[in-house]
Amino acid sequence: MSPRKLTGWRKSSHSHFEENACVEVGTGPGVVGVRDTKQAGLAARPVLVFSRTAFTAFLDHLTDGR
Repeated sequence: MSPRKLTGWRKSSHSHFEENACVEVGTGPGVVGVRDTKQAGLAARPVLVFSRTAFTAFLDHLTDGR
């Protein structure tokens, strides 16, 4: 999927805005995109695109120890 078709980009409320050290998450049909906020000015901004299943598994892994 083209990253241009991803919408609803949002950033965590826990991010450090002044440091611009965060990622944004956007969604598309059956996929989730992740991009770095530090690269906001780039014309061809890199985006990692995951299936919703893979992204959910990733989040589950991150929150396993909480």
